[in-house]
Amino acid sequence: MIAFRTLDDAVDLADKRVLVRVDLNVPMESGRVTDATRLKAILPTIRDITGKGGKAVLLAHFGRPKGRDESQSLAPVAKALEGELGRKVAFASDCIGDEAKSAVSRLASGEVIVLENTRFHAGEEKNAPDFIEALASLGDIYVNDAFSTAHRAHASTEGLARKLPAYAGRSMESEIEALTKALEAPQRPVLAVVGGSKVSSKLELLGNLVKKVDILVIGGGMANTFLAALGKKVGKSLCEHDLANTARDILKKAEAAGCEIVLPVDAVVATEFKANAAHRVTSVDDVKDDEMMLDAGPETVGIVKQKLDGAKTVVWNGPFGAFEMTPFDAATVAVARYVGDLTHKGRLLSVAGGGDTVAALNHAGTAERFSYVSTAGGAFLEWLEGKALPGVEALRR
Repeated sequence: MIAFRTLDDAVDLADKRVLVRVDLNVPMESGRVTDATRLKAILPTIRDITGKGGKAVLLAHFGRPKGRDESQSLAPVAKALEGELGRKVAFASDCIGDEAKSAVSRLASGEVIVLENTRFHAGEEKNAPDFIEALASLGDIYVNDAFSTAHRAHASTEGLARKLPAYAGRSMESEIEALTKALEAPQRPVLAVVGGSKVSSKLELLGNLVKKVDILVIGGGMANTFLAALGKKVGKSLCEHDLANTARDILKKAEAAGCEIVLPVDAVVATEFKANAAHRVTSVDDVKDDEMMLDAGPETVGIVKQKLDGAKTVVWNGPFGAFEMTPFDAATVAVARYVGDLTHKGRLLSVAGGGDTVAALNHAGTAERFSYVSTAGGAFLEWLEGKALPGVEALRR
């Protein structure tokens, strides 16, 4: 387990100004938050701090503004957080300067404030010393509760942790513990499911996993690239033919590391990429020139379930097929529910993450049955790739 400082180490928070880096980058429509998952995730940390008499000063970014952009303001998110928290949440129209200082100075013990989008200032992404100094002047203690931004060495994610006494928040703590149990110190056998459209976007991930897991199940469009590399005809399927040698190299590395690769043996194919298109189930050896593979078939699902029966730990990133369209969601839904059932029975530790993955598990109605589902995208992937995350490294003891 990584030796990092948590809120349990922050003994005296009474009357302290606690700068908390949180993830408020939530989906919005017409000025309203449409998914409060990330807001709910930070509630335990906020309540922990305010319950000990601390003043919770929340730092976050929203979107990718280039300078100040009112359409990217955190004001409506602060209002939504107020509803989730069930108590007043103040808001300051800047995260540094006189406005921020004045707003923070008015806080009483146990109160909460959201400061405006840190990315309204160029110094945030540059991790600029003067911007770090300006932020640090607003707090006595720093807490990072945003694992999803931990792969960025920004002022509010890494710089502040070098400037003030720094701790991991409850959400960050849970995330690191779950990922450590899944890959750094797992119960074996470990099975990884990696899906999605392209091999090129997950080369480093695949290269790292073949060294760390016992079974690697490859699905989605990237499986087509591996099948083509093995001489299969994939018709009009999404496929990176130029990466055939790379795919074969990954297969060789897996064999050398003793990692079993599981590829589809059958597929659901169609001539059109649309929901409820005319389709058939066929062997991967019998895909016609005008067909595309849009999902793994039932025989493949059966093989994956059999492998899962013998596993102790599962790491999942990416769907098996075009899960957004029926009937090409069948394999993803079937395997996700099976993992959820095994987890619920105490037979598996299951950790999943990545945008498409979370959406797929929610679609299958089984996200809550997994041991841990990460809302982080890039940070989750970089952890799986074996990379050090600046925001986590800064919290080490």
